[in-house]
Amino acid sequence: MKIGKIDYINLIPFEVFVKSLPLTYASKKFLALKKSYPAKLNRDFLARKIQSGFISSIAARGQRMSPAGIIAKGDVWSVIVIDNEEGDDEQSATSNALAKVLQLQGRVLIGDRALQYYFTHSHEHIIDMGAVWYQRYRLPFVFGRFCYNAQSRLHCHIITSFVCKKVKIPFYILRQYALRSDLNMKDIIQYLAHISYKIGPKETRAIKKFYRECDRLRIKKIKWFA
Repeated sequence: MKIGKIDYINLIPFEVFVKSLPLTYASKKFLALKKSYPAKLNRDFLARKIQSGFISSIAARGQRMSPAGIIAKGDVWSVIVIDNEEGDDEQSATSNALAKVLQLQGRVLIGDRALQYYFTHSHEHIIDMGAVWYQRYRLPFVFGRFCYNAQSRLHCHIITSFVCKKVKIPFYILRQYALRSDLNMKDIIQYLAHISYKIGPKETRAIKKFYRECDRLRIKKIKWFA
């Protein structure tokens, strides 16, 4: 069973959680995390190359969604627009759409590259999309959803347990990600404090609001997978 995991810092807790699960040998033999960037996982999920995983919210529309997502209430740091540059982020689907919904002009940058930019540049030209969304609608933003192609008891156990548990990240994993992303561990810990994973009533309202705005602007999800 292949589970798609966006290979960004914001899902370190999920990776740690899955690896720590007390599954039987038979379960672990068939459980594998497939890591990639969001737009690639979207395509793999829709092509059924993975059975479940965190995919972009815009791709999750109409899919079987779990009560887990990638959520920020206000500042997110890893989904930004650089207003003195131009271009979409080819790794993103939801964030490119969100920039249009928020009527932001500039270069869209997401994930670990956005974090690196955020911590190494002046914030004069950085617009945090999570902050703009919250200021406008007073709602968190759901950047991704955990979806199923084929739901199983194992899937349900994993995701319901994950959203209810506070995951402690081992030092060596923090260090690995710090070295890979050229960030320090303190920055990573501060960033993860901005991220939550449980979909509640406010998150549900937020995703419905995002979809309505996409419809109003005629932003169709198929456009992002062409």
